[in-house]
Amino acid sequence: MDDQQHEDELSPQDSLKLITKMLDKVQDDALWKVAKKRSSFKISLVIYFVINGFLVGLWYFTTGVHSYFWPAWPMLGWGMGIIFQYIDAYMNTGVFSEEREFEKMKRWKNWNLGGFFGIRRILNGTKYVAP
Repeated sequence: MDDQQHEDELSPQDSLKLITKMLDKVQDDALWKVAKKRSSFKISLVIYFVINGFLVGLWYFTTGVHSYFWPAWPMLGWGMGIIFQYIDAYMNTGVFSEEREFEKMKRWKNWNLGGFFGIRRILNGTKYVAP
């Protein structure tokens, strides 16, 4: 049994190759996610200009230049959304990242030790450490 177990083990070089392939896959997935965000932002930006151009044209041809410029409100609201989408796609601060939230949840789970309001933590006498 031991001989067969040793035959199934990978050599250090094969292990390194396998780990490298796995890391490349993770990096490719992360790059794909960023590329999708950036592509989505560019599409949203084009739609923003087309629709708001239509709204400005509608305002101009229906009420004229000397009336209240109501298209400013949808432009302002939607523009704020576009700014947040740009920050998420290009600045990548990580404030809204799934990875960061996952790590916070893991820390919280480890701190809480399960149970109702961390009763196990209290009974075990562990001190509070902010997640």
